Amino acid sequence: MPTRIIVPEMGESVVSAIVARWLKDDGETVAAGEAVVELETEKVNLEVAAEAAGILAIAKPAGAEVRPGDVLGTIAEAAARVSPAAETAAPAVKTGETRPAAPPAAKVAGPPSPPEPRVLEASAVVPAPVPAAAAETPAPRSPTDARGEERVPMSRRRQTIARRLVESLRTAAMLTTFNEVDMGSLQELRTRLREVTLARHGLFPGLTAFFIKAAVGALKAFPRLNAEIQGEEMVLKHYYDIGVAVGAEEGLVVPVIRDADRLGLIEIERAVTALAQKTADQTLTLADLRGGTFTITNGGVFGSLLSTPILNSPQVGILGLHKIEARPVVRGGQVVVRPMMYVALSYDHRIVDGREAVQFLVRVKELIEDPARFLLEN
Repeated sequence: MPTRIIVPEMGESVVSAIVARWLKDDGETVAAGEAVVELETEKVNLEVAAEAAGILAIAKPAGAEVRPGDVLGTIAEAAARVSPAAETAAPAVKTGETRPAAPPAAKVAGPPSPPEPRVLEASAVVPAPVPAAAAETPAPRSPTDARGEERVPMSRRRQTIARRLVESLRTAAMLTTFNEVDMGSLQELRTRLREVTLARHGLFPGLTAFFIKAAVGALKAFPRLNAEIQGEEMVLKHYYDIGVAVGAEEGLVVPVIRDADRLGLIEIERAVTALAQKTADQTLTLADLRGGTFTITNGGVFGSLLSTPILNSPQVGILGLHKIEARPVVRGGQVVVRPMMYVALSYDHRIVDGREAVQFLVRVKELIEDPARFLLEN
């Protein structure tokens, strides 16, 4: 009995995938546990492995859309492999039996007929020869080619990102509030602790790690920003799975740091670094991307000074970080130059009031600007 290669369950909200490519050819021998096909989902690509050794027979070609439970192909034992054409041939005769001879066909005068081909040869399809003139004539160029236009199909992931962003804008009452944060005190703290932290842990917390901890502190004070809407109910979540938006070649992905409230700064930095590396290596799994209660996106790494981030539905809050820039500000009646960052909070006004949103952002600002208070609260 051939072993079937089944499309696995792919997690919440992922209902279909595209067969991106087969890693083995039809009729090729595969080993048990060997990856044979790569599926492209709206969140991440994943490989499906063979559950048994044998000969691969592909059922769904590259480009086909599949759903969980669909049969991608089968794996038969090498000795049991039967070609599709052979299955259409007459059944074999058991040992000791004789097949009755077919009655002779009536003879017609004329030239002798060519010998009858064997059954398997008869099933082969021979393409018609292409005329030499047609083969040598190049296909006409599209009129758009002269101006340098190029049509590139959108990947399934990018199509999904586009659809979800538009859906988020259509369904949520999205507003954005802004504030600015003086990064000087935090930068001074990081400078003082850098050597000790590197010597003890081999890494040093980046700004994203500090903002994750600050966001968790603010979410505890304003829990409606750590919720979602289901029908006519608000689902308030008392756990803190923070998504960190990462730009990838195939489109934006948002891997999730689980239980961020239970992690220290070093542990968060390790998690952020690991997820960034997996994104670069294209080894993210669906488990890395599943869920999330709140998202942080940092456009500042690309030089963005200010933006209005779009909600990562069904979440109701997203914090946008931006470029740190030296700007003149008033401190104690004096104009001084400080490293400042604009921060933005987009929120769903259906369950989050403007007062809550503003106070949430003020709490993040207070925690970042006063590192001693920040460390005490975390």
